[in-house]
Amino acid sequence: MKVTEDRTVIRQTGSLLGVARPMLAKYRMQLAILALAALVFGLFAIGNPRVFLSWPIYEAFLRTVPVVGLMALGLTFVLVNKEIDLSFPSVMGFSGYAFAAVLGLTGSVVLSIGAAISSGVVVGLANAFMIRKVGIPSIVVTLGMMFLLRGAIYVLAGGLSLSVPLGRDHLLRSVLVGRVWGGIPAHALWFAALAILLMLLLFRHRFGNHCRAVGDNEDAARMLGINVESIKIRVFVLMGVLAAFAGLIETTRMLRWYPSFGEGYLLPAMAAVFVGGTSMFGGEGTIFGTFVGAFIIGSLEAGIVSAGLAGFWTRLFYGLLILLSVTFYTVVRKKRG
Repeated sequence: MKVTEDRTVIRQTGSLLGVARPMLAKYRMQLAILALAALVFGLFAIGNPRVFLSWPIYEAFLRTVPVVGLMALGLTFVLVNKEIDLSFPSVMGFSGYAFAAVLGLTGSVVLSIGAAISSGVVVGLANAFMIRKVGIPSIVVTLGMMFLLRGAIYVLAGGLSLSVPLGRDHLLRSVLVGRVWGGIPAHALWFAALAILLMLLLFRHRFGNHCRAVGDNEDAARMLGINVESIKIRVFVLMGVLAAFAGLIETTRMLRWYPSFGEGYLLPAMAAVFVGGTSMFGGEGTIFGTFVGAFIIGSLEAGIVSAGLAGFWTRLFYGLLILLSVTFYTVVRKKRG
């Protein structure tokens, strides 16, 4: 009887392992980024438990990470398409200027939001036109656009900041950056909701399938009847809109626009995408990884400083995390074939 029971247990265990093994293989990247996040925050908690075992530090992350994270989500789609965009920090600053300037001139919240989002759409279209129709590489186009927009910001504003005529209790501010559910910032919920929406778009919608096909092999995608130009245009427009939305959030949160908005966000956003597991070679990416990666990158400076190191160690750890993550994901992909 005991032998029979043992065989039954072994058979059931083997069956469970047989079910679990494909699941583990399918979500290997997601599990890897979660393990990395647990390792990073675990080390920070050991280094300074008083800070990292209390809520205020995580509340601070929820206030600061979503702005960079929103742009990292858009950059994920760009990289999946085997392109690059360096202009999004300047788009963020320019859209914030458009919002503050139009609101100051007209007093209309609707017109100012429209101006902010439209600026992102126009820049996305301009980038896509020069890349696809003129044939200039995306790194050159978006680098030029980054400097062009940043220069335009300083010229139009005269290097001065603009005040945003909204009260702290204004409806728009409450919706975008107000506190909900025990002090959680609203823009953290916007970040989470958009991450879920874009995850579904990338993996459960025809547009996402086409994005991955175009990034994997553009010629093969064209032979399958996919409109490659249309996909590329929509991806750059999506990047522009998300950068514009980030600018709108930051301007509304601060109730003041500064010409420097967006500066210094290029490296953290790219680091979040690469640490999250999106391939530099196109055709493959992960929104979940970018979401978690944004919090890992966003926590580094606070963790480093709280551990007693100087803040300039942050960039060293950015580079170390990127290199280790990219190496790990590349090895995993090669083994997967």
